[in-house]
Amino acid sequence: MKLYVIQQRKLWWAISLAVILGGIVAMLISWRQVGAPLRPSLDFVGGTRLQVELICARTDTCEGPISPSDVRDVLADRNLANSSIQLLGDEQHALSIRTSILDVENRTALLSALSDRIGEFDPQTTQIDTVGPTIGRQLFTSGMLALVVSFVGIMVYLSFRFQSDFAVLAIVALLHDVLVTLGVFAVLGLVLGVEVDSLFIVALLTIVGFSVNDTVVIYDRVRELIKEHPERHINDTVDDAVNQTLTRSINTTFTTVLPLVAIFLFGGETLKYFALALIIGFIAGVYSSIFIASTLLALWRERSGRAFLAPASGVAIEGAIAPDEAS
Repeated sequence: MKLYVIQQRKLWWAISLAVILGGIVAMLISWRQVGAPLRPSLDFVGGTRLQVELICARTDTCEGPISPSDVRDVLADRNLANSSIQLLGDEQHALSIRTSILDVENRTALLSALSDRIGEFDPQTTQIDTVGPTIGRQLFTSGMLALVVSFVGIMVYLSFRFQSDFAVLAIVALLHDVLVTLGVFAVLGLVLGVEVDSLFIVALLTIVGFSVNDTVVIYDRVRELIKEHPERHINDTVDDAVNQTLTRSINTTFTTVLPLVAIFLFGGETLKYFALALIIGFIAGVYSSIFIASTLLALWRERSGRAFLAPASGVAIEGAIAPDEAS
């Protein structure tokens, strides 16, 4: 069965546009609520995070889940009403609180007040992290710089290996993958309070590297087919290139996503959303390589008058590019 990506390209673009626009709307709402397009973690904004669990959760004797209103009352009494609260676990017997930076005395007093109000905490599961705002800003700046440098490096590499139009359209596909991932996490931040940390930047860099590899495979096949059949229309060439690399793209992504699903399900809280970001990005990456990067290349070549590089007779036409030059 042959997949005709060019014939249905408006559908592929509409799906991507809908997902990206939905993500942008979520990021705008998030900006109004928390002052950032995604809900930032302690890594970026600085502060103190307290993660505690009721000791009754060990024996499953808790009377009910933790009441967020009780927690907010305690925080308000200590002038910490703007703190972020998130209940953890299926039974909601654990709690994560992010506040402004607290010293040891204030942390101890807050934990004591919370324990008196909602129940005794298990000291073995209590976690306390503190990050200064300067370090948080440095982490964010370094992460964004790394992302920009990766985009520039990829564009330079593709310009040398292929042509400038290949490079620009590959970057468009990469932006697609990044925007899809950002949008999904913006929604998760609004709905579930999911925060992004420094591992999220690492996930974005990994997504960029994985996605461009898939795009290069398809573009490489397009270039080979152009050399072999310069008289064919670019739409037919792209369709053939996608179909000839389709199995490889799907199998590679499937075998990569499988262990990530295992990490997401069983890897614990630290790696859970890192794995989820990679899953979303890898799926978006294979989608953009097959349906976005390829169809945009065909459209660009068609609109720029390079749909055919040579006539069927093999006689050169004025203004056409030789097969070797096209590669």
